[in-house]
Amino acid sequence: MTPQLDVISIVVTDMAAAVAFYRRLGLDFPADSEQEAHAEAAVPNGLRLALDTEGVIRSFYPDWTPPQGGGRVGIAFRCADPAEVDAVYTDLVDAGYHGELKPWDAFWGQRYAVVNDPDGNGIDLYAPLPTTTG
Repeated sequence: MTPQLDVISIVVTDMAAAVAFYRRLGLDFPADSEQEAHAEAAVPNGLRLALDTEGVIRSFYPDWTPPQGGGRVGIAFRCADPAEVDAVYTDLVDAGYHGELKPWDAFWGQRYAVVNDPDGNGIDLYAPLPTTTG
């Protein structure tokens, strides 16, 4: 499988202001999204726009600091499985791209990594982790 573009994510300072703005553009965020730290709206072509507060980002990346100017948009590519996250990350880093966050098993149930594109934008790679039944 080739990684599939799945989510566009924007780090926001003020969730209520961001939700209001994107709703004005026609995105359908769930009721009460203004009070959430993470909110998503599906778009007709199957992509999702996600908004995350700075606090959400710092919950798993404590050293993160807001960029100056632009750079608050994250683009996420879904991989077939956790092994593909590792393989794609390694391929990109070996090709000379900066690995921002090495692959790890995130507490929200995904294998997750971040590589910077040539302009320094974080490109997320992820795949669902296998679930275990007990």
